[in-house]
Amino acid sequence: MSKIKIFSLGGLNENGKNMYIVEVDKKIFVFDAGLKYDNDINLGIDYIIPNYDYLIKNKKNIVGIFLTHGHESHIGAVPDILKQLPTIPIYGTKLTLEILKSNLDQKVLKNAKLNEIKPHSKINFGRLSVFPISVTHSIPDSVLYVLYTHDGAIVYTGDFVFDSTVTKLYQTDIGKLAYVGKQGVLCLLSESFYAERGGHTSPNNRVSSFIKDVLNKSEDRIIATVFPAHFYRLQEIFDEVNKTNRQVVIMGHKLQTMISNAIDEGYLNVNKEKLGNLNNVNDKNTLILISDDREKPFANLRRIIRGYDKYITIKEQDTIFITEPSYDGIEKVTAEVMDEIAMLGADAVSLSSKNHLLHHASREDLMLMINLMNPKYYFPVKGEYRYLYANGLVAEEIGIPKDNILLKQNGDIVQFINGELNRENFEHIKTDEILIDGTNGEDVGDLVLKDREMLGENGIVIVSCTLNKNTKKIVGGPEILTRGFIYVKDNQSLLEETKELSYNIIIENIEENVKRVDYSRIKNEVRDKLGKFFYEKTESKPMIITVIQEVEI
Repeated sequence: MSKIKIFSLGGLNENGKNMYIVEVDKKIFVFDAGLKYDNDINLGIDYIIPNYDYLIKNKKNIVGIFLTHGHESHIGAVPDILKQLPTIPIYGTKLTLEILKSNLDQKVLKNAKLNEIKPHSKINFGRLSVFPISVTHSIPDSVLYVLYTHDGAIVYTGDFVFDSTVTKLYQTDIGKLAYVGKQGVLCLLSESFYAERGGHTSPNNRVSSFIKDVLNKSEDRIIATVFPAHFYRLQEIFDEVNKTNRQVVIMGHKLQTMISNAIDEGYLNVNKEKLGNLNNVNDKNTLILISDDREKPFANLRRIIRGYDKYITIKEQDTIFITEPSYDGIEKVTAEVMDEIAMLGADAVSLSSKNHLLHHASREDLMLMINLMNPKYYFPVKGEYRYLYANGLVAEEIGIPKDNILLKQNGDIVQFINGELNRENFEHIKTDEILIDGTNGEDVGDLVLKDREMLGENGIVIVSCTLNKNTKKIVGGPEILTRGFIYVKDNQSLLEETKELSYNIIIENIEENVKRVDYSRIKNEVRDKLGKFFYEKTESKPMIITVIQEVEI
């Protein structure tokens, strides 16, 4: 008999940042560790990961991190976690670990404990064991995990669909799923991304015919943006290109390396004679593939649109093809990109989110998974709260008691004692986000974001003054420098008033025959008085920085 806790550090009531914790008698199993992108107020943030302080505090009890597949929403936080917890074991299939390795710097990679697993091969941890099962997603080597305990199995699906037409690389082992269900599942954690959509996702996840139409209708160059590591879509593109006289140019070192390795390992079937190089970038019969590398969606495409790419310049004859349907949080960005393309005179083509779907489970897929697993308790995960709620309704519709459907927020703990839900438990773990800017992996923090917000909205004013080191008298300035606050040529009188006010504040705080000046006091007073002055004159609150230096004369 066990005491089991299940909770999320990220992934509930949000898209991305998936990290789910199952704790069995203090042994901690972490399922996925992903990132999400900030598509609202950017403020220089590249991506966001879950705060993993809980893992740091309990690192001795961590069995490992178990990765379901190689998409950033599920593995993107691992490189940052390994910088703090370098010895934590990581488990994943071959392709998942290869993609993860490409995101690790050499120092971290050297010390990382990466454990390659194979579907349907049990991994034993004493009295507990983990059993991975192949599932269908848009990338090969995707698995769900079954954690066997004495009170029943805990199953985490990751991302999945049921599609009988896929090749062996993508097939779900339904027989294994049914076998697990017959053994007894205590709790099923299942994704919720398309829980509001009726029917099965298949065949709307297949878009070969649409790609074929785009290739045939355009007589000139096509620039296609793909989501990183969406191998299924890449295979569809290469299959349709093989039927034309077009060649493919792959842009970006990481995308080139990923596709090259995938071809060598048999994850992609590509006619290498169709692969061009930079010499073919401007050819009419070229299809250019671009993707984003741990950046906001369409970051590379936007650089091209704005003329910052050294190889590609968009022409009016070009067709820009967005090869994945939009999803929550990205619609606005997609619309902005489409608008910018139209302003350049080029054609823009994108997949409809109504008619074309990503490889996620719709209602009928969820029902089939629930029927196969036959869980005692059902825990919707992965998605905004309305999707979690819709997922709960699906479970209730096919017979899961409402009291056994667990709708939670990040940090809410579900506790099972001897195989029964402890309904008196309201324990909650504090959860937060880590905002990553650049590659240093450090949390930017709220204060930095507030400074960036202030700079972006109101600009900055710098007051610079030079004093004689011996006499403490002003020998230069004060000079006023502004950026993003006012248009200097039209506001000379305001600058003169600012200079005079700053001069008076400095003089008032310098006493004769005093060897030491309280510069902190001067800076605070300049900030306070100038802040009030600027607000009265302009109703703006710029950031004010005072710089006072001493020189020996």
